[in-house]
Amino acid sequence: MEFVKNLAAVCRMIKIEHSVFALPFAYMGAFLAAGGWPGLWNLAVLTVAMVAVRSFAMAFNRYADLDIDRENPRTQKRELVTGELSTGFTLMFILTTALVFIAACALMNPLCLKLSPLALALSAFYSFCKRITRWCHFVLGSVLGLAPVAGWLSVDPVFTLPAVLLFLGVTLWVAGFDLLYACQDADFDRERGLHSIPARLGVPAALGVSSLSHAVTGVLFLLAGWAANLGAIYFSVAALVALTLMAEHLLVKPGDLSRVNVAFFTMNGVISVVLFLATVIDLAVRG
Repeated sequence: MEFVKNLAAVCRMIKIEHSVFALPFAYMGAFLAAGGWPGLWNLAVLTVAMVAVRSFAMAFNRYADLDIDRENPRTQKRELVTGELSTGFTLMFILTTALVFIAACALMNPLCLKLSPLALALSAFYSFCKRITRWCHFVLGSVLGLAPVAGWLSVDPVFTLPAVLLFLGVTLWVAGFDLLYACQDADFDRERGLHSIPARLGVPAALGVSSLSHAVTGVLFLLAGWAANLGAIYFSVAALVALTLMAEHLLVKPGDLSRVNVAFFTMNGVISVVLFLATVIDLAVRG
């Protein structure tokens, strides 16, 4: 029972339900690589790999940031800080998810297996970026940006233009909304000597960089559809996504960050799902 209790606590800590951000893009890469249905086995292994690596990254981040989370009023109720979850169990969870991820990559193909340590290293490296560079948001973006590339490589182990464009699009998409989220901690980060764009350049500048990132994201998603030879259904939805990303920034003002949670969770979760569904429907109609 103690193990189940700890597992439930770690799943709350890493917000396992937020896998929705990356999974649809991974599936999108797989469907595009296959030109349609990629097969149940490919999707099952890909799902295990994606959930495992995201869980690894989030748990590692919480462990690495424990000293910071103890001081930040916004994060003082996290499970590791309160003692509900032990560091020992967290380390065991980190190791287990890393091994599960490598095993899942081994079931894909040799290239995915060779790249798996690099993916883990990048996922862990993000946790230290706020200590050394204000561009940490874009490092986080690149970690999630690997999702469509991973999906593509799991089906077809070849780097292609659509996968690269999706990587860039997701990188800027994630960086853009991470900037919104980081605005909440601008004062704390500045006082703690941490690096983030809101802390170093100010909240107005951070919102401007976020807006620019999302504007370019919309263009990159459209270009990815062009490179993948998708049709009107995808382009219509991608254009709507671009408009939604811009509307997101109407919710957040330099003097009012109260709606950040709405912008962060609701809109961005919907964006990844609808782009994936548009891709599937477009491929089905074209096929």
